[in-house]
Amino acid sequence: MGFRALSETKRKIFISFHQKDRIHVDQLVKDYGHLFTPKVLGANDNDDFINSTNTDYIMGQIRKRYLEDSSITIVMMGECTHSRRYVDWEVKSSLVRGDGLPNGLIGLVVPNTKVSMQLPNRFVDNWKFGHENCYGRYHWYPQSSAEFSGWINDAIEARTKRAHLIDNSRDLMKYSSKCSVHQVTH
Repeated sequence: MGFRALSETKRKIFISFHQKDRIHVDQLVKDYGHLFTPKVLGANDNDDFINSTNTDYIMGQIRKRYLEDSSITIVMMGECTHSRRYVDWEVKSSLVRGDGLPNGLIGLVVPNTKVSMQLPNRFVDNWKFGHENCYGRYHWYPQSSAEFSGWINDAIEARTKRAHLIDNSRDLMKYSSKCSVHQVTH
């Protein structure tokens, strides 16, 4: 009952990721799926991809199919996540405050990251070092259910208490860009 008491409701969480990091999405669901119900675009080979070149239509479909009944968006941050236009579009859609509340925003660094990575620009617009006065927060991969549950609860709370800090003004990425990674030196 310990960690379930922290997160009374099993939340629906949308997971945004670079396809290269799909193995880490699967591992997150395996490790912590008892705490949330995953909503993932492209999570399996039978997924119904949004076949269009109209950005507004695609974003509307992302909101309708994946975000409408979710309350949190997790961005799995791997080496090249920052360079993917769909990640940018999914984060932008997650932060829309239309008729309801925006999704809470959590960034998770994928396990075993051996390079320095860039955060996606729209995530950076909503995050500050030390997590002070910002909407989104990012963490290294969780070490326990209690830790992860705490992050979920913080993201839920942000939807009402920190929504005024959302910056969703950046222009949409029109194309995926070049991946910029660097080896970590110790």
